[in-house]
Amino acid sequence: MRARAISTSASNARVGDGNFFSRSRDGRRAKTRARVGRGRGGRRIDFLERAPGMARRGRRRGRRARWPCAGASADGDGTSTAIFHFERGCAYGTKEMKDLLGSKGSGLAEMALLGLNVPAGFTISAACNERFAARGSTYVQSELWPDVLEAVSSLERTAKRTVFRSGCSLVGRAPLLLSVRSGAAASMPGMMDTVLNLGLSDACVAACVEAGFDERWVYDSYRRLLAMFGDVVEGIPKMDFEVALSQARSANEVRFDSELPAEALKKLCDEYKDIYVKHGKTFEQDPMNQLSKSILAVFSSWNNPRAVEYRDINRLSGLLGTAVNVQQMVFGNFNDNSGSGVCFSRNPADGTDKVYGEFLQKAQGEDVVSGVRTPMMISDLAGTQASAAEELNEVCKELEKDYKDMMDIEWTIEDGNLYILQCRVGKRTGTAAVRIATEMAAEGIITRDEALMQVNAKQIEQVLHPVFVIDETSAEYSGKIVAKGKPASPGAAVGAICFSAKEAKEMKAKGTPVILVREETCADDIGGMFAAEGILTARGGMTSHAAVVARGWGKPCVSGCGDIVFKNDREIRFGSSDKTFRSGNVISINGTTGEVLNASFPVAPSTIETFLPLKTFMQWVDQKRGIEIRANADTPEDADAAIRNGASGIGLVRTEHMFFSTTDRVHAIREFIMAQDETSSTIALEKLEKYHYEDFRGILKAAAGRKVTVRLIDPPLHEFLPSEKQLREGGAQEMSRYIGKSTHDIMEIAENMREHNPMLGLRGCRLGILRPSMSKMQVRAFAQAAIDLTSEGFPVTPSIMVPLVSTVDEFHNQRDLVWGVMKELAKENQQPPIRMEIGAMIETPRCALIAGDLARAGASFFSFGTNDLTQMTYGFSRDDSDAFIKPYIAKGLLRDDPFVTLDPVAVAELMDIAIHRARDIRNDIEVGVCGEHGGDPASLRTIDALDVDYASCSPSRVLVARLAAAQAACSRKEKVKTKPFAVTAA
Repeated sequence: MRARAISTSASNARVGDGNFFSRSRDGRRAKTRARVGRGRGGRRIDFLERAPGMARRGRRRGRRARWPCAGASADGDGTSTAIFHFERGCAYGTKEMKDLLGSKGSGLAEMALLGLNVPAGFTISAACNERFAARGSTYVQSELWPDVLEAVSSLERTAKRTVFRSGCSLVGRAPLLLSVRSGAAASMPGMMDTVLNLGLSDACVAACVEAGFDERWVYDSYRRLLAMFGDVVEGIPKMDFEVALSQARSANEVRFDSELPAEALKKLCDEYKDIYVKHGKTFEQDPMNQLSKSILAVFSSWNNPRAVEYRDINRLSGLLGTAVNVQQMVFGNFNDNSGSGVCFSRNPADGTDKVYGEFLQKAQGEDVVSGVRTPMMISDLAGTQASAAEELNEVCKELEKDYKDMMDIEWTIEDGNLYILQCRVGKRTGTAAVRIATEMAAEGIITRDEALMQVNAKQIEQVLHPVFVIDETSAEYSGKIVAKGKPASPGAAVGAICFSAKEAKEMKAKGTPVILVREETCADDIGGMFAAEGILTARGGMTSHAAVVARGWGKPCVSGCGDIVFKNDREIRFGSSDKTFRSGNVISINGTTGEVLNASFPVAPSTIETFLPLKTFMQWVDQKRGIEIRANADTPEDADAAIRNGASGIGLVRTEHMFFSTTDRVHAIREFIMAQDETSSTIALEKLEKYHYEDFRGILKAAAGRKVTVRLIDPPLHEFLPSEKQLREGGAQEMSRYIGKSTHDIMEIAENMREHNPMLGLRGCRLGILRPSMSKMQVRAFAQAAIDLTSEGFPVTPSIMVPLVSTVDEFHNQRDLVWGVMKELAKENQQPPIRMEIGAMIETPRCALIAGDLARAGASFFSFGTNDLTQMTYGFSRDDSDAFIKPYIAKGLLRDDPFVTLDPVAVAELMDIAIHRARDIRNDIEVGVCGEHGGDPASLRTIDALDVDYASCSPSRVLVARLAAAQAACSRKEKVKTKPFAVTAA
């Protein structure tokens, strides 16, 4: 049967829809989808039984290109297929099948299709993990296992090696040893389990030695299997093996494992087996039983505590589970002409276009990523393995071109031959992400739209990583340096030393910033690493566990700091210094330079001006996005920061926040609340007006002519008072000293103001209607600030927003109040009234439904207060929702917290109704969003889909919001506006 060619152009290649037949477990032929391969010249093809090009290629290698797909079915999504094979030149699977094959499995399939030197193997799909979770080990043993046996037999034919079985003899070729690795769709470095060198046993080891294989390699590989299998499969504490290994190094007076002689390793293997016995275990000698137990262990590791915690921290959900990748072992510890390494196609710390990574000679890959030895830099590889170094550079270029992204690649050199073991899109810092995206677009590898989609919200925030305020070239700074390690993840961090993940989480919960200090981190430290401000390790390099995780989170990290000497588990010193640093002592680390400092230097966020690629990137962002991004700012400093970060205006000034910034302001607002006569009220308001005027003037000046929208007072007045408990415990007595009322009167007034449901009580425009003097004072202060700045030559665009409107008459009342104050000021200043737009804040469902009537009544603009609109649409109390929203999410009753991510169904529908009804009256009326949803990327996708002019968020989220708005514009199809269902307005 002839294969059908899909495309002669790799860039236009598509997997075909043909079928082929393979033998299923019961001996019958099972129909499944076409496999994919590479024909002559790298042409991508699919084939039914055998691709002629690949068959010839196979014959040149002296083997058949046979590719069964075990457990296959005709299901279009492939989820019923259990096992997917791959080898150099052909594979069942592509990089697009990440959900099913996991990141690792799909990467192996893609590299095989590219013709890279990938050790052959097969992937057990993540769908099998889902079935295992439902049915337990019975599923693996009764349903999956026959397919695994068939897959191993196929792999033996491909590799021309066999898994060692009793009675086998080894002549010329080593036995087929296997690696069993996890791999979910989302990268979870170190969170799940792996078993390497599987297939070795006492009999196999003896046969290898008898056949003349290097004894040191044989026993080194065996002791690795014994330790890893014991830890991962049998549950024996890893530390027991580590102690025995440490004692072996001491006894042989060597520093590293790689220096242990064969006899010492042989003895260590016996000691490891004794550890099994001590724990009531026996090492499994049958290789296929080893494989079965390892598969079960990898499946089970999907729900181990560290993996669950990692998914929770990174908000990973909706995944099938982990796939299992079974692959022919290649050995970086084979001889002196061997080694293992990890590299990135570009620098993951700063984005420089140069292959970046590390390697260890005579080592397996686990040695590099675990940080047990400090590796050499990739630049040194050319000096020892010139051919492999050149080939690795070509591999990096090929994978970047194929994936259109910076790649993270694991590789091994066995006796001079380079093998690629894994590839995935590389984790990077925010600085690197921006540089890589802009430079790849400039190089023509990706389009500008693809560049915008390549950088995520967390990364854009990381560009503004904290830096020391002090001049790093000064004597004061350099005089505090006590040690230096590798600059693994940029940024400055200051905190109290802690030595365990548990301690870090406890101190963080108490509000103490911490620096987690470890010899090396491991997956069990993940919670403490997340809690820490920064991470410092004594061992490990730029690709160690600590470095990779820290870069992914944007946390400063210094790794491989060899100057650290652990005196005990609670004390360290640096280098030859006698000074002892204990838990709780404060230090600073500089993840950009690798320096450790005995000081508590102040830190400040970096600014956009310090990183030119970010300017270019954000220009592309602004050219693409369809909505403006403004900021919520309550102080001149907030406004200044927002404008520096690219805000196009101030979308929300929360006047009530101005009352809390100083003690004098708190006293003044409480004087107003407690005032029982007009004279006392006026005195308090005069104080408040002065504070308001200063703040409004600063905000308008910082905005430099951009629109500034002030919301009149919104919360109920009792929120400005101490709580009932605080009043009873001395708060009332303290207030009496500056208010001039008795504690009894203060308690009585406060009690009369308490409400059963304050969020729906006397607040917003209702407060402005019943106590208009407060609103009049705010309008007067804002308008006078605008008038004064205008007279001084500063441009201003002021506007006022009426909160919590539910009826047209409420809006009329507050609009007339504003107009009245404006007329008074015009008369006082003897000039025409300053232009002041008056809008309504849509926070209630009723307001959304009468938006057309409000537009007809003269509302100049609308802004959705999505926090309150969410609260009233759901009937959830925002202040009490933590008690049930988290359990709801855990039970699957809610996908997201609606106060974090805007509800795209009901709340968005209300917004859409309001927009259409308002624009039916005035098609140019401005509409915005000013809740915290304006800074949430997922919410901005919903906002962008509506006909909204702007979103307003906190100053620190402006960059993120700008990017999210551009990404929404990139990902949406042409927007077709439709009228919502008809609802009769009240």
